Amino acid sequence: MNSDITKKLKEKYEAIDQDVEVHLEGLLHSKPINYWDYIQTDALLNLQVQRTVFPDEMVFIMYHQINELLFKMILGEIEQVAKNDTIDAVFFTSKLMRISRYFDMLTSSFVIMKDGMDVEEYNKFRTTLTPASGFQSAQYRKIEFASTELINLIDKRFRDSIDRDSSYEHAFEHLYWQAAGKDYKTGKKTLTLSAFEDRYKDEFIRFTKFYQNNNLWSKFKSLPEEAKANKDLINAMRHYDYTVNVKWVMAHYNTANHYLNIGGKTAEATGGSEWVKYMHPKYQKRIFFPDLWTEKEIQNWGTNI
Repeated sequence: MNSDITKKLKEKYEAIDQDVEVHLEGLLHSKPINYWDYIQTDALLNLQVQRTVFPDEMVFIMYHQINELLFKMILGEIEQVAKNDTIDAVFFTSKLMRISRYFDMLTSSFVIMKDGMDVEEYNKFRTTLTPASGFQSAQYRKIEFASTELINLIDKRFRDSIDRDSSYEHAFEHLYWQAAGKDYKTGKKTLTLSAFEDRYKDEFIRFTKFYQNNNLWSKFKSLPEEAKANKDLINAMRHYDYTVNVKWVMAHYNTANHYLNIGGKTAEATGGSEWVKYMHPKYQKRIFFPDLWTEKEIQNWGTNI
C-alpha cells in the first residue's frame, strides 16, 4: 500500500479518536459498491403509487417526484452560500448559476406535463387528488425563504403596510401563497392550507429564523461594495430571480391553463385555490432581489412573456 495514503488514513482516524486498523479490517468484510445499490434504484422505482387506473397518472407522479429531487439539489446549493462566512463574488456567482440551471431544467421540462398527458385522463384522475395541491411543496417554500427577505414574500396587498418588525407567526399569515387557501375577510382557511400548516408551519418558522439574515439577498447585500458591483454576479442574481419568478412560474401557469381552462371555463384547482391570481407573476410581483430591477421592469413584471 502506498505509504503516503497509509499515513493520511492514520492521521484522518486519529483526528477523530479512531483506530485505523479497525477500519481497515472492516474493508475486508465489506462488499464492493454497485450502481443500483449506490443510487437505491429499487427503492426509487417503488415510490410511485397510483390512486387510479389511468396510465398518465404515473407521468404526473414521477414528474413531481423529479421536481422534488431538483428542489433538494437547489436547497443544497443555497445552503453552501448561506453558511459561508467568507463568500466572494466568484463563488456566489457559480452557485447562483448552478441553481439557475436546475430551474432552467425545471422550466423547460414542463412540456412533459403540458403535452405529455391526455387532457381527458388528467381531468379524471385529478379529482382523486383533492384536497392536495402543488402549493403544498414544502421544499419549494423553503427555496423562497432561503432566496430573499420575508417582506418580499408577503402578499402584495399587505406588503407596504405590514409591520416589518412583526413576529414570524404574523408574517407567516400574510405570505403570498396563503392567498391560495385563505379568505382574508373571514380568516377561514381551506383544508388544503390547514393540513399544510399543521405539517410544516413550525418547521418553516425555524427555517425562516435562520434564513432571514442568511438568504441569498441578504448575503448579497452584506458583500463589500466591489463585490456587489460585480457584473457577472449581478447578472446571475437577475437571471435567477427572473427564471424562478417569471419563467418557471409561467411554465407552470401555462400548463395548468392547458388542463384547467377548457372551453373558456376555468376549473378550480384541486386545492380549491383561485389559481390564476395566485400563480400569475403580474398579480403578486414576487421578486427576490427588488433593488436589482428598474421601476419599469418591476411595473412590467410578468407581463411580457
